[in-house]
Amino acid sequence: MTDGLPAVHDLNDPALAARLQHLLDHKTKPLGALGRLETLGRRIGLILGTEQPRLRDPQLIVFAADHGLTAHGVSAYPSDVTWQMVENFLAGGAAVSVLARQHGLALTVVDVGVRHDFAPRAGLVGAKVASGSADMSFGPAMSPAQCAAAIDVGRRVVAERPGNVLLPGEMGIGNTSAAALLTARLLHAPIDRCAGRGTGLDDAGLQRKLAVLRDTLAQHATVHEPLDVLARLGGLEIAALVGAMLQAAAERRVIVIDGFICGAALLVASRLAPAVLQRCVFAHCSAEPGHRLLLSHFDAQPLLDLGLRLGEGSGAALAWPLLESACRIVCEMASFDSAGVSRAEPPAPGALRSPPLSGAVGAGRPGAD
Repeated sequence: MTDGLPAVHDLNDPALAARLQHLLDHKTKPLGALGRLETLGRRIGLILGTEQPRLRDPQLIVFAADHGLTAHGVSAYPSDVTWQMVENFLAGGAAVSVLARQHGLALTVVDVGVRHDFAPRAGLVGAKVASGSADMSFGPAMSPAQCAAAIDVGRRVVAERPGNVLLPGEMGIGNTSAAALLTARLLHAPIDRCAGRGTGLDDAGLQRKLAVLRDTLAQHATVHEPLDVLARLGGLEIAALVGAMLQAAAERRVIVIDGFICGAALLVASRLAPAVLQRCVFAHCSAEPGHRLLLSHFDAQPLLDLGLRLGEGSGAALAWPLLESACRIVCEMASFDSAGVSRAEPPAPGALRSPPLSGAVGAGRPGAD
């Protein structure tokens, strides 16, 4: 479906992991006293391949597209909200716009499939593959060519931007339904455990959404390969997220995973290139039930759990200062020797160092010793 996906290599480097742990263990603090912040610093060092990890030019990229499935009332909001929120992003009034300004994150909005024509302006990339995805309850959300084109949009947008950090986000009314369908099919999970209230459906609305999603899964019952599942049950912005994550992973950027929709995109990306998971930091746990399933599948422990369900990359932006702090601890905090501070007695065998940021995702995952 694509003209060659980028190679994503294994980052397993036990020697570098040991050097980073040695640095952390000899900082002026009790062993492991900064907890998961130490593990986060070690993980970022492994991703970037250095004992002096420094984050530069972080890119917060929001991919936007509409979904044909919204015709069935799977969202509490009309599909016009997609383009209206894109305008809000560009005007600086959305939550992610505020957080990007606060933390100095470069914000780019990419129109990969919004049913609206935007005037060109700074901060907007026009890369429309189609005017929204098709109604997947009757047929594929995207043709194979459209899915491949959307993946390539994500790859190109990342490749054209500087820095060593990607904070991906999304906007698309109806995309929690697409994320739930992708999760259910690729994890072989019941749709009732994958789909939630999204933008705030009431009980009747949730039951209507679940009925539509059950019928949609049945319509595509024979599809199981990741790219085919993405084309049938995903969306243009989700496909672009897959491409963006694969490109960022190939360039050895840190990828800060936001919530449910980004998690579903990562699920697809990781089926295509498992080592992409080694580049990921999980920002938060969404209020959407399917996100908890994804985090469990990735064996990931998110940095925050604030009951967020906004999307946009807002959770990734909120977690960003923790990444900066973790790197500064590794790079700037004094050691006992450099500060002339007396050490504690040598720890007993098996003494606590830094607790895991997440459990094992695969052999050689950064953060696994």
